[in-house]
Amino acid sequence: MKYIKQFAIILTVSFLGEALRALLPLPVPASIYGLLLMLLALCTGILPLEAVRETGRFLIEIMPLMFIPAAVGLLESWDRISPIVVELIVVTAVSTVLVMALSGRVTQWVIRKENKKTGRGKEEKAQ
Repeated sequence: MKYIKQFAIILTVSFLGEALRALLPLPVPASIYGLLLMLLALCTGILPLEAVRETGRFLIEIMPLMFIPAAVGLLESWDRISPIVVELIVVTAVSTVLVMALSGRVTQWVIRKENKKTGRGKEEKAQ
């Protein structure tokens, strides 16, 4: 019963993301709105992490299975994709490298900011 309740909470937040997408005239997917709402609820304490932890962990564990339909869709539309496959590979490679670099920079910035707040950066330099 606990898992059904947790899954219902996640679905409710996803639904709220869909509602925001319908209400706001921005080109933002509903899933992003849902993720932001979940982050906001967890960070503010409106929704304790324990209320969705086990079901969230389960959904992350089965995430690779969620890519199978997308891969099958790509295979079924190969006749339309094959003329632009080189361009798709280049765009995918460049965007992947950019996302990795940006994610790394943001992570470094957050770590430095956290170290400054706790004072650990000065202790490590002294040693």
